[in-house]
Amino acid sequence: MPGLHFELCYYQGIEYCIRHGLQGFEPGAQGEHKLARGFEPVPTWSAFWIAHPGMRRAVADFIVREDSAMQDYEAETAARLPFKSAD
Repeated sequence: MPGLHFELCYYQGIEYCIRHGLQGFEPGAQGEHKLARGFEPVPTWSAFWIAHPGMRRAVADFIVREDSAMQDYEAETAARLPFKSAD
């Protein structure tokens, strides 16, 4: 069914917030598709314990590189937001 994902993950949540007077709605991680629907992508975090020392180092190295890329991505998407500045 076309649009089912967005109906369930976005539109139902938005309607719930409106009905109950909630001021915010965060539809989850990731970003490109959010801009088209008026959502600002926001950073998310998670925590894991990786027992194997070699794998732990490899993941830590990747996270350092990914963090830099995500900061660039956050700045890029912020520049494309359809919202007016509060300044």
